Amino acid sequence: MNKKNNIIIATIFILIAAASRLLPHPPNFTPLGGMALFGAAYLGRKYWTLLIPLIAFLVSDFILNNTLYSSYAEGSGLVFFTKNQIFTAIAFIAIALIGSRILRKIKPVNVLAASFIASVAFFLISNFGVWMTWSLFGDGVGGLLATYLAGIPFFWNTFAGDLFYSVALIGGFELYRYMQMKRSEVRV
Repeated sequence: MNKKNNIIIATIFILIAAASRLLPHPPNFTPLGGMALFGAAYLGRKYWTLLIPLIAFLVSDFILNNTLYSSYAEGSGLVFFTKNQIFTAIAFIAIALIGSRILRKIKPVNVLAASFIASVAFFLISNFGVWMTWSLFGDGVGGLLATYLAGIPFFWNTFAGDLFYSVALIGGFELYRYMQMKRSEVRV
């Protein structure tokens, strides 16, 4: 199987994962971390590693912000970008960079480690973004600590989602590659 086909199939996997955000799910149990890690593991070049999953994330966010979350939108009209979405995008990029280091070799322990570290990175960056953009927990160090404390219950769903989608995407892609290899052996 050639590299171009790998990129096309990996992109399809990412788009399916992004579409799954539209399905009902527990809070923070999303494919975002898994998409970023999967992209880092299989898309090769840095710009594809970041660009394809990031575009899928932004398009799915656009759809969610203008349908499911439209009652929370600031002002009226289409919402292209929310005030704390930049922190989610930064976390997404950080996760892809983490994945490009840890997932150079696909092994179960690496997928587990990458998923956990991705969840920690998302927790730290996204909660910092909540503290910066909303005044829910107050200003200063006390407000920042309160924001992180309030986010702890969501961490475990984030980790579960990152691990589930990483295993599903990576395992599914490895199965696809294995089946392609077996199919080409049969033809020879």
